[in-house]
Amino acid sequence: MRGALFDESERPPMAIIKNLRKRGFTLVELMIVVVIIGILAALAIYGVQKYVTNSKSAEARMAVGRMSKDAAAYFEAEKMAGAILSVGTTVGVSRQLCPSSSYAIPSVAISEGQKFQPAAAAWNDNAGWTCLNFSMTQPIYFTYKYTSDGSATSAAIAGNGYTAYAEAPLGGTVKKIYQNATIVGSGGTMQLLLAPALCDTEGSTAIPTTKYSDCTK
Repeated sequence: MRGALFDESERPPMAIIKNLRKRGFTLVELMIVVVIIGILAALAIYGVQKYVTNSKSAEARMAVGRMSKDAAAYFEAEKMAGAILSVGTTVGVSRQLCPSSSYAIPSVAISEGQKFQPAAAAWNDNAGWTCLNFSMTQPIYFTYKYTSDGSATSAAIAGNGYTAYAEAPLGGTVKKIYQNATIVGSGGTMQLLLAPALCDTEGSTAIPTTKYSDCTK
């Protein structure tokens, strides 16, 4: 009938929508929205922190890779004693590793968010840095160290190796990036085994005093 009243189940859809609009949100619905916004904000902050950390880590990745390649190149270049030979004697070729750097650069810890300007002369230590012919003259986030079993006067032997290392306080922890290498074999079969990728770990400071053999530091 024309004048009949609609019950709730027969109410036109538009009337239901208008009633919902007038009703507003319940406290539970508002709390759900707030929680969702909080989760999204936390994810966004974490993503930004990871991006900043990775962008700063690019410095160390390039520097450690270069240190390691220079150390490997020095090993592959055959050496021979420079002493004068007696008549009728011979001397064989040998391979050596660059000795350890005399110190880390910088020698003092860098606070998070700060850069350090190294002196060009600091890389001339007449030891590891000089042997690698490695230097960084621009401001740096990371502390660098090269640790090796090598000696300027002794030939390398099986079991010797090195670690090219960098660390910096980033994202509330200590970011450590390094690469290890070790020697196997002897004589003509001697070979330097280089880790296929850089170690990328976090934790407390661990500037090496001896070479590392894995990525657990």
